[in-house]
Amino acid sequence: MADRGGSRVGGRGGGSRGGRAGGGAGRGGGRGGASGSGAAGASAVSGPERPKREAILDLAKYVDKRIRVKFTGGRTVIGVLKGYDQLLNLVMDEVEEYIIDPESGEATEQTRALGLAVLRGTALIVINPADGFEQISNPFAAPE
Repeated sequence: MADRGGSRVGGRGGGSRGGRAGGGAGRGGGRGGASGSGAAGASAVSGPERPKREAILDLAKYVDKRIRVKFTGGRTVIGVLKGYDQLLNLVMDEVEEYIIDPESGEATEQTRALGLAVLRGTALIVINPADGFEQISNPFAAPE
């Protein structure tokens, strides 16, 4: 068999494994974004640093206080907030879950103790203090 491209290195086009010569961007590289060379991790925004935005919900004032949390799916828990992060993952102690009635799907006054728990922020719907909270009638319901 004839020697095909004996002077070439690495098959087609040079380089290692069938790509472009010159260690540039192979396989989809070289079109904007950060490349292998240059200032990796540099911010795309130039100019002065912007001030840090204030959080929408300041949970710091609720640390070591009892709060009530409602989740997607209807579960409700109450407990003492011990910690949180920017994704609204919560660490709570003395947690009690309100048992959901399987027939009606509504939370009952019956609870079960869970103790220390980590609550995932993506599942939270409502966070409110346990004290100073009262249930009112629905102002949007049609009068009977």
